[in-house]
Amino acid sequence: MAKKTSSDYSAKNIQVLEGLEPVRKRPGMYIGSTDVSGLHEALREIIDNAVDEALAGYAKNVWIYLNKDGGATVGDDGRGIPTDIMPAYKKSALEIVMTKLHAGGKFGGSAYKISGGLHGVGASVVNALSVWLWAEIKRDGKIYTQEYSRGKVKSTLQTLSKSRLDFDHLATRKSGTTIAFMPDKEIFSTTDFEFDTIKKAIRERAYLVPGLFFHLKDQREGKEREVNFYFEGGISALVAKLNENKGPIHKTIFIKKHEQDDVEVEVALQYNDGYAENVESYVNVINTTNGGTHLTGFRMALTRAINDYGKKIGSFKEDEEGIVGDDTREGLTAVVFVKMPQDRIQFEGQTKGKLGNAEIQPVVQTIVKEGLSCGLSGKRSCVIGTLSR
Repeated sequence: MAKKTSSDYSAKNIQVLEGLEPVRKRPGMYIGSTDVSGLHEALREIIDNAVDEALAGYAKNVWIYLNKDGGATVGDDGRGIPTDIMPAYKKSALEIVMTKLHAGGKFGGSAYKISGGLHGVGASVVNALSVWLWAEIKRDGKIYTQEYSRGKVKSTLQTLSKSRLDFDHLATRKSGTTIAFMPDKEIFSTTDFEFDTIKKAIRERAYLVPGLFFHLKDQREGKEREVNFYFEGGISALVAKLNENKGPIHKTIFIKKHEQDDVEVEVALQYNDGYAENVESYVNVINTTNGGTHLTGFRMALTRAINDYGKKIGSFKEDEEGIVGDDTREGLTAVVFVKMPQDRIQFEGQTKGKLGNAEIQPVVQTIVKEGLSCGLSGKRSCVIGTLSR
C-alpha cells in the first residue's frame, strides 16, 4: 500500500453542508436520537412552540392530532408566525423560520421573554426531518400557507380563501399557527407516535401553564381516542396528583418567589408515608429529567432547613452532625419549577435534559431555605398556597 502524504488531504476533502443538510446528516445532534425518543422530541418541539405563545400571554388553546396517515398536526390560537417579507433575505419570515437554523422570535428577547423551544431551531429541525411539512398561519384577517419537503421549500407562500382545517375550533380561530408534518422513515427507526408518551408530556405542560387548554386526539384507525387537559392549580395540583394513593401526611407546601434578574422560582412539596423519592424539575416548560443546578439548590435547601429546625427544637445537639440529604428525601414528592429568560438558559445537551446555569443554584437554595425556615417557624405568610388533596 502506498504511503499517504499531506497532499492527499486538500480542499476537495472539505465538505460544506448547506441549509438544513447538517440536520439530516447528524440528526442526533439536534433531537438526541433517531429512535422513538427522538421522534417524540420532534413533536414536542412543535408543541412547545405553541406553548410558548401561551407563556407570552397570547394563546389559550393547543391542539395536537395524531393523523390517520401517521403524521401529526399541532395548532394554537396565538399570534401566528409572521408572514411579512424580511428585506435582508427577500423571503417571508415564515419561510426563514422553517428553513434556516437559528432563526426565530426567541433570540432578541422581545417576542418571547420565556420559552421552551429548542433555542429557535425546533421548527426548522422538524422540517428537515420530515417527508413533508406544511404550515397554515392565520393573522391580520388572512390565511397563509406554505409547504416543504425534507427542509426545502415546495411551494411559494400562498393565501387561502378558506382554511383546510375543518375540525374543532381551528378553522374559526381569529389567529394562530398550525404545523402538520410526516416524520421521515429515512431518518427515524420508527414513525409510530405513542399516545401515552404524548399524553404525559402535555399533561405536565398543562400543570405548568395554568389556564392553557390542551386537546389531544388520536385519529389513527383502530386507535381513536381523545383526552383534554386544563388545570388552574399549577404545580401544587401536580404534586397532589403525583401523591395520589400514596398516603400524604400533610397539605401541599407551596413556595413562590419572583427573584431579581427575571428568574421566578416555584416549589411545591409534600411528604407521604412511603420511602421512595419522587421529585420532578422543570425550566420554563421543559422537563429536566436529569436535574441540574435548580434541583441541587432545592435539595441543599431542604436538608439545611430541616437540620436547622431540628437543632432549634432540640432534636439535634449543636455539635451533632444532623441528618443527611437522603434522609430528608424519604417519602418526598416535589416539583421544582424555574422560569427564566430563554437567552440565559444553559442546558447540558441539545434535548435539554439538565440545567447547567451555576447562578441558579444559590437563587433556588436561598428562596427555598427562607420559605421552609419561615414556614417551620409557624408563619403562614411565607409558605403560601397550601392545597389539600
